[in-house]
Amino acid sequence: MSPLFLELFAPVVALCGLLYSLVFWNAVKSADGGTPAMQKVAKAISTGARAFIKRQYRTITILSIVVGVGMFLIYGITAKDGNGWNHGLQVSIAFLLGCLLSGLSGIVSMVVATKANLKTAASSKHGLNAALQMSLRGGTVSAIVITALSLLGISGLYLFYRFGMGMEAVNIPKLIVGYGFGASFVALFAQLGGGIYTKAADVGADLVGKIEAGIPEDDPRNPAVVADLVGDNVGDCAGRGADLFESISAENIGAMILGVALVPYFGIKGILFPLVLRSIGLVAAIIGVYTVKAKKGDSAMKAMTRGFWVTAVLTTIALYFCSHYMLTVSSNAVVTGGTRLENIFPEMTQNGFSSPTTSLWFFLAGLVGILTAVAFVYITDYYTGKQFRPVKAIAQASTTGHATNIISGTAIGMESTALSVITVCAALFLSYWFGSQTGLPTGGLYGTAVATMGMLAVVGYVLAMDMFGPITDNAGGIVEMSKAPEDMRLVTDELDATGNTTKALTKGYAVGSAALAAFLLFSAYMEEAHVTSVDLSNVHVFVGAFLGAMVVFFFTSLTIRAVGKAAGVIVEEVRRQFKAKSIMDGKDEPDYAACVDIATKSALKEMILPGIVAVAAPIAIGLLLGKEAVAGLLMVGTIVGVLMACYLNNAGGAWDNAKKYIESGAFGGKRSPAHQAAVTGDTVGDPFKDTAGPSLHVLIKLFSTLTLALATLFM
Repeated sequence: MSPLFLELFAPVVALCGLLYSLVFWNAVKSADGGTPAMQKVAKAISTGARAFIKRQYRTITILSIVVGVGMFLIYGITAKDGNGWNHGLQVSIAFLLGCLLSGLSGIVSMVVATKANLKTAASSKHGLNAALQMSLRGGTVSAIVITALSLLGISGLYLFYRFGMGMEAVNIPKLIVGYGFGASFVALFAQLGGGIYTKAADVGADLVGKIEAGIPEDDPRNPAVVADLVGDNVGDCAGRGADLFESISAENIGAMILGVALVPYFGIKGILFPLVLRSIGLVAAIIGVYTVKAKKGDSAMKAMTRGFWVTAVLTTIALYFCSHYMLTVSSNAVVTGGTRLENIFPEMTQNGFSSPTTSLWFFLAGLVGILTAVAFVYITDYYTGKQFRPVKAIAQASTTGHATNIISGTAIGMESTALSVITVCAALFLSYWFGSQTGLPTGGLYGTAVATMGMLAVVGYVLAMDMFGPITDNAGGIVEMSKAPEDMRLVTDELDATGNTTKALTKGYAVGSAALAAFLLFSAYMEEAHVTSVDLSNVHVFVGAFLGAMVVFFFTSLTIRAVGKAAGVIVEEVRRQFKAKSIMDGKDEPDYAACVDIATKSALKEMILPGIVAVAAPIAIGLLLGKEAVAGLLMVGTIVGVLMACYLNNAGGAWDNAKKYIESGAFGGKRSPAHQAAVTGDTVGDPFKDTAGPSLHVLIKLFSTLTLALATLFM
C-alpha cells in the first residue's frame, strides 16, 4: 500500500460513512409517525430539547472563542523564537475545529434521537423486533456521524498540513493536539449541562411523582415528566455524543504522536495506523448493526449482544491485517519526500528485526485492547444487571429502609473498582510487554497505543448501543403519555430495560477506554514536554499530584451539588402544581413548560463553575510549579478520576436496576416500603451515573489534551 493511499483512506471512508448514515436516517424518517397523541408528546420533547441545546451551545461557542484566542496569544507571547504566532495560529485553528465538530456531534445526536423516539414508539405496535431495529438504527445514525466526523477532522487537518502547507508528516501530529483539546473542551460543558439538566428533572419527577403522589413513571399527570424526557436527549444523547467524539479524537491523536518515534521503522504507517483501523472499525460496526434481529424467543439484549460479538470478531480480523501491512518493519519504507528508509538506515536489513514477528506482537497488543473492551462490558453488566448478586443485594437491603439501601449501594460501587482496575492494569502490562518484544526503541509504549486502538475499534457499535438507550426511554414515555395500548407499553418496557443496561455498559466501556488511554496520553505529554521521569520526592511534583487528586473530588462535588440544587427547585414546582391544580383527577393540564424552563436555567448556570475549575487547574499548576508538576497532576489525577468514575457509574447503575428489580414484583413490588427506599437510592444514583461519572470521563481526557496543547507554555 502506497503512503498516499493510506493518507487518503481515512477521509474517504469517513465521507462514505457520512453518506451511508443517510440510509439509516431515511429509514427512520420514512417510518410511521404514530398517532396524533404520540406526535403531540414527541413535539413537546423536541421543542424543549432544541431550546436547551440552542442556549447551551451559544454559551459554549462564546467560551470556545475566548479560549481559542487565548491560546493564540499565549503561544505568540511566550515563544522564544519568531515562529510562536504561526504555531499559535495552527493550534488555535485545530482547537476551534475540534470544538465545532464536537458540538456538531452532540447536536446531530439530539436531533436524531428526538425523531427516532417517536418512530420507535409507533413501531412498537408491530412487535419487539420492529421497535428494536428502529431504535438501534436511529442510534446508528449518530454513531456513524460521530465516528466519521472525528476521523474527518483529524485526517482533514493532516492532509491540509501535509499537502496544503507542505509539512513533513512527522511534524503534523503535534499540531493536531489542539483538535483533541477543542473536542474535550466542548464535551465537558455539553456533558455537564446535559447531565445536570437530565438528572435534576429525573430526581424531581421521581421524588414527588413516585414517592409522594404514588403515580407511575412517565405518568402524564407529573409536571416534570416532559423535562425528564427532554433530559434524556440533551444529556444521554447530545452530552454523550460529544463525550465519545472527544474520546475517539484524543486517543487517535495520542497514538499518532507516539507513532512519530517509530517512523524510522514503519515510515508514516505508524502515524496513520490509528486512523486506518478506526475507519475499518466503522464499517464493521455497520455490519454488526445489520445482524441485530430479535428472533422468536430472543430477548432484545441477546440480539444486541450478537451484534456486538459480530463487530468484535470483524475488528479483530481487521486488526490482524492492519498490523501485518502497516506495522511490519520495512527497509524500503518511504519516510519523507520520497526518500527510502534503506538510504537513511542501511543497517536495517541486518539489525535482527523480524518483520512478521514485529507485526504479530503488535497484533497481540491490539487484541488485548479488544478483550479489555469485552471485559469491561461484562464487569459492568455484572455490577448493574438485575440478574446478578450486587443488584439483588441492594434490593434486599431496601427491605430494611432507605439508609441500608444507600449503604449497600455505596459498598457495591466501591467494590466494583477492584475488577475494573485489575483489568486495566493487566491490559497495560500485557500490551506494554507485547510491544517490548518487538525490540523497537519505543515498542512498549506503542504497544499500549495499539491496545487503546483495539479497545476503540468497536466504538461505533458501542455508540449505537448507547444512543439506543435514551431513544427507547423516550419511546416508553411517549407510549405512556399518549395512553397507547398495553401491548405497546410491554414492548417499550423491555426495550427500556435493555437500554438501561446498554447505557450502563457504555459508561463502563468509556471508563475503561479512558483508563487505558491515560497511559497513552500521559506518555504523549512526557514526550511533548521533554520530561523523562516523574519524581514524587520532588516537592513540586508531589504538590501537583496532590492537587490533581483534589480537583477530581472538588469537581465531582460541584457536579453533584448542581443536580441537588436544580432538583430541589423542580421538586418545589411540582409540589406547587399538585396543590394548586386538579391534576390528579385529570381536570387540569400540568404546566410542563415551567419545569423545562427551570431545568434549562439551572443547568446552564451550574455548568460554568465546574468547567472553569477543570480548565484552570492544570494551567495554574503548570504556570506556578512547572511541567514536572503537571506530569504529577496528570498521573495522580487520572488514577483518582478513573476510580471515582468507576464507583459513581456502577453504584448509580446498580441503584437504578435495584429499583427496577423491585418494580418487577420482588420484595413487595411497586409502592411497597422497599420500593420507596429503592427510589431514594435511585435518585441518589442519578447524578452519580448520569452527571458526575460521565463528566469525569471527559475531565480525565481534558487534563491530557489541554496539557498536551499547552506543553510549551509550561516549559
